[in-house]
Amino acid sequence: MPLVMMTGLPSSGKTTRALELERLLSERLSQPTNQHRRLSVQVVGDSTLGVGHGVYGRASEEKMARGALLSAVERAVSRETIVIVDAPNYIKGLRYQLFCVGREVSTTQCVVHCAIPVAEARRINQARGAEGYESALFEELAMRYEEPNPAAKWDSPLFTIIQHDPNDQLPFEDIWDALVEKRAPAPNFSTAMKPVTETNYLFELDKATQEIIAAVLDAQKSGVPMYEIVVPGTGEKVRLPGRSLTLSELRRLRMQFTKLNRQVPLKIDKIPELFVSYLNINL
Repeated sequence: MPLVMMTGLPSSGKTTRALELERLLSERLSQPTNQHRRLSVQVVGDSTLGVGHGVYGRASEEKMARGALLSAVERAVSRETIVIVDAPNYIKGLRYQLFCVGREVSTTQCVVHCAIPVAEARRINQARGAEGYESALFEELAMRYEEPNPAAKWDSPLFTIIQHDPNDQLPFEDIWDALVEKRAPAPNFSTAMKPVTETNYLFELDKATQEIIAAVLDAQKSGVPMYEIVVPGTGEKVRLPGRSLTLSELRRLRMQFTKLNRQVPLKIDKIPELFVSYLNINL
């Protein structure tokens, strides 16, 4: 059943809003006259998985944490459970992967954006003391944060809460309508297990991913130490994990991405950007 992705800057109040939403959903579902009372609510995220803030400062541990989060969400998503993903979800590539998890089971989903100015989030973080993020890590995550875009299908429908405005409340009724009252997309909407027959799309998917793999390998041949590699088709850069990438490793990730997106067709001009995001998450 429904999937809710929380997102926002560090110390923007995501967990507070996630728990508020869990409470409101549970209260609504417990009403004797509610026709959806068979549903339950489950929060999955850093706190439930035992992931500390420091993980986000170490690339290898962050990668493992993302894998654990995706696995936990996949296990939790069912016809009887509303899953709230209470994690930073600060990279659009991760939100896209979560989106695909929901699509594979044909469920409704939404993104709740806890919007707050960086300066205010920084003040809150400092006030939290040892419970907050280390100052350098906060600045790094704030810089890396990719705000949700309502025009992107993996960020839609998008509900934005202005956290520093005391009068801006969680839009519970709108979220309820989007998640519970609205029918989930039909299985053949985008992720039905059927091959895509649009030859041009498959050609462009293959071409764009091959060009990016070739650009990464060519850049590494120069022998010049680098942390990011410019690739064709997008302004996004491939971030190296502190070591050289092998052809077999890149081919494996390309095959995974291609398999996933034969079932969830993308806009052709978005393929390079999303493939780079996919690489950056999984490398």
